[in-house]
Amino acid sequence: MARIVMQPSGKSVDCAYGDTVLMALEKAGYALPNNCRAGACGECKVKVTAGQFDQGMVLDMALSQDERKQGYGLMCMAKPISEEISIEWGTEDAKPKLFPPREDALFVVVDKRQVAARVVELRLRPVGQPIRYWPGQYVTLGNARDNVPPRAYSISNAPRPDGELVLQVARQDGGLTSAWVHDKLVVGDNVKVSGAYGTFIGDPSVDTPVLCLAAGTGLAPILALAEAALRRGYKRPVGMVFSARTKEDVYSQGMMAWWRTKHRNFDYKITLTREVVEGYQSGRIDAVLPALYPDLSKYSIFAAGSPEFVETCVATVKKLGAQPELIHTEGFFSQQVQQSGEDDPFKLPF
Repeated sequence: MARIVMQPSGKSVDCAYGDTVLMALEKAGYALPNNCRAGACGECKVKVTAGQFDQGMVLDMALSQDERKQGYGLMCMAKPISEEISIEWGTEDAKPKLFPPREDALFVVVDKRQVAARVVELRLRPVGQPIRYWPGQYVTLGNARDNVPPRAYSISNAPRPDGELVLQVARQDGGLTSAWVHDKLVVGDNVKVSGAYGTFIGDPSVDTPVLCLAAGTGLAPILALAEAALRRGYKRPVGMVFSARTKEDVYSQGMMAWWRTKHRNFDYKITLTREVVEGYQSGRIDAVLPALYPDLSKYSIFAAGSPEFVETCVATVKKLGAQPELIHTEGFFSQQVQQSGEDDPFKLPF
């Protein structure tokens, strides 16, 4: 049994014989970025400051000889061979380091489809290096050439080897950017994306049941967080409640149903606030949540949507026993600019 120490926090985890550093961190609840898990993509590259490890077989394109000399390693393949190794990862409280955002990265629209009455989903593939991000973060998208202002949209998928980003864009009345996305942007267009931004990622070291609450396109970052947790084998219960006005506003239900079938620890509910439909919950989040989750004292909460929705979620989960330090929120608000007449959603960090 070896010990892995994370600096600068000084927190440590045990690494069983034969396990990689990545496996040990994941078993302890730390979500180190990774994609290929085979020493080929470089996502899990960190600097080892003390101790010895067997790097295993990795590609030079993922870990150069110069990087090896500097002490860097790919944790998906690295196995400790000393009693203790130290790695540079996380902040002083062991939360993950944010990646430096990139400006105007070139992407191509590879797919666009209507997924709900007022929501289109974009799939963007990078032309160059992918944008590195944590699930729950967002990017900005706009078009300076056509005087379309950049607006923030949450990434709705966990990181993938090909760097593809999935964005879900709701049409906003009078919104210049959302109108451009809905009415003018087509498959094959080049777009420039900046990011990733935001801190709606929580603390990956927390080992608790998880409840995700979303309304409208607040579902996007929730989907990314849930996908990442389930993909890396999170064992605690993961629940989701999605609030929509009508059945026509519901989307991604197929993906949630697939997760529920594949992962026994995942479940979801959909509540409609403006109509009653068989098979769905009915009512606002504060009305339906107490019956679904009467005791949230041991849960980590993630809530995303309009400020009103997020405020209602926070007040409701606190009444049900949720601890303030385990409540993570992401809000969207409309900023109106008289000169351009735009009214598009921005991120509001709580």
